[in-house]
Amino acid sequence: MVELKLIVRSEFERIRQAKIDRYKKLELLGDMHRANTLSMVKRAGSGHLGSSFSCLDIVTYLYYEEMNITALGIAHPDRDIYFSSKGHDVPGFYSVLYSLGILPEEQYLRLRRLGGVHGHPEMGVPGIEANSGSLGMGISKAKGMAHAKAIAGRKGRVFVMTGDGELQEGQNYEAFQTAVQQNITNLIVIVDHNKLQSDKQITEITNLGNMEAKFGAFGWHVLRCDGHDYRALEQTIEKAKALTDKPRIIIADTIKGRGVSFMEHPQALADNKGLYRWHSGAPDDESFTKGYAEIAGRIDKTAADLRLDPVQYELVALHGDGPSGVSKEYVAEAYGQTLVELGKTRKDLVVLDADLAADCRVRAFELQYPERFIEDGIAEQDMVSMAGGLALQGFLPVVNSFACFLASRANEQIYTNTCEKTKIIYACHYAGLLPAGPGLSHQSVRDISLFGALPDFTIVQPGNALEAKLLTEYCVTTAHENCMIRLIIGPSPRLVELPAGYKLAVGQGSVLADGKDAVLFAYGPVMLHEALNACEELLLKGRSLKVVNMPWLNRVEPAWLRKVIGAVPAIYVLEDHSPTGGLGDFLLKELVRHDLLHNRKFSIFGVEGYPACGTPREVLPFHRLDGKSLCERILAG
Repeated sequence: MVELKLIVRSEFERIRQAKIDRYKKLELLGDMHRANTLSMVKRAGSGHLGSSFSCLDIVTYLYYEEMNITALGIAHPDRDIYFSSKGHDVPGFYSVLYSLGILPEEQYLRLRRLGGVHGHPEMGVPGIEANSGSLGMGISKAKGMAHAKAIAGRKGRVFVMTGDGELQEGQNYEAFQTAVQQNITNLIVIVDHNKLQSDKQITEITNLGNMEAKFGAFGWHVLRCDGHDYRALEQTIEKAKALTDKPRIIIADTIKGRGVSFMEHPQALADNKGLYRWHSGAPDDESFTKGYAEIAGRIDKTAADLRLDPVQYELVALHGDGPSGVSKEYVAEAYGQTLVELGKTRKDLVVLDADLAADCRVRAFELQYPERFIEDGIAEQDMVSMAGGLALQGFLPVVNSFACFLASRANEQIYTNTCEKTKIIYACHYAGLLPAGPGLSHQSVRDISLFGALPDFTIVQPGNALEAKLLTEYCVTTAHENCMIRLIIGPSPRLVELPAGYKLAVGQGSVLADGKDAVLFAYGPVMLHEALNACEELLLKGRSLKVVNMPWLNRVEPAWLRKVIGAVPAIYVLEDHSPTGGLGDFLLKELVRHDLLHNRKFSIFGVEGYPACGTPREVLPFHRLDGKSLCERILAG
């Protein structure tokens, strides 16, 4: 069992007040922030260390030396404003906010936990100026803040951090053009140019080329510096402050994973066959211990060199509320392997990805058929329209990204493709409420409704690996219409057992547990698990619940529906989605259309309001979607 330590706020204040070399002080504070960030990500069980570490020196400099926030307070109208557009770096940002007393310790200690701080920036957290995590929006939002200050006569500048990979999103270039046209002069953009995306170098995904020339062509003042050199940061920001006639952009050359040698590139790439492994997730015990010792050793040496008392640490308890009963099954892995198998005979099959090949489990296809794999980078709209062009030329594109980005950001492009009467398959990964730690920007609970409003679409979600294989085969080889495959990103909570001899039939689900008092329709591994838990709870109370796995989210065979509901007095639908526009709304319409509702009770259990951030054990009960809560809701009638 590893020991987790926290450098408490009073230690940061002691160092801050020390009469020592200013740049050495900043180096020490930066490493103290790194130590806390590493501990908090380890404690949370997930997070983004690589991009947190690459820009931590910049954030430390802004808050401790440049901005007026600590002097004026986070609510003062004349304050300087800072936020990160990329959002993945928020664990490091939280560490800075905590060190300054802006973020309370009880919240800081609950990274990715209910009642704590989200895995991406969220405005309910003190010191967070804007929500982010959905990439490419930050410069536009910062532009609005800067313009608001100007027209309201308020003082203070606006700083926004962007990732370099994030610059593949097209909205950035709309903002680059309009910022000059609109004479936004109190805005400074900082590019965290760490040269890496999720697991590959930017030059392998979408080369940004000569960024100075590119930004200069838009009419911006462009400066460049070493993002880990505090003197260079100071000199560059001073130059930027003197340029007041146009918006300014600073390209800060950084190293992803800076501060932990084995997390830094290029070494980290060499150690892992050219792939970067420290973008997201918590390090294992051995890596954590090794990395923390490296940072702590540097802190101790710097303090000793400066003749300061050693920095004091406090032990922090490990979280005891992690997931339990998780299987080793990944439905997305079965989907990816099925694409590889189909690719042998389907030479028209082309797979497109948005810098998420590992998460979307399509790397095997990339390696097997590189000529039919297209890495489009962080640019969903471009990717979807490119798929449209491929389809018009007789290919079958399979488009992959996280559901929250693909379904919403590229919805107009998807609609246009649909109007062209071609066939495209859209794989929406990371669908549903869980994992909830990353927070609002990554939880997709509206994608079914967004696709459901499009004509000529079949929407499916597998409940286990076998069904993932069968549905993928159906979408590729049998369906004539467009298809959306909804997939969870994590492991299945349990291995869902389908009936013996199960065969896929369009519009028909399968009964996982029989019962006569009510029927509960559910889909996907997460909610099927909770539905079966509810069934087990109800049996203990003398009630029987029929649980039906319904992988077809907008297709149903009326005769099968009539048979499966039988004579039960109550029908329930469990959504891994908002109650609006999901399977429940679709089934209700079909029940009415075929005169099957009669006097039966009908209820939809879904994700009400904004999805909560936390662990499954926290979030599912919060939304009353866990087995115990479902049992109580069904009993309450």
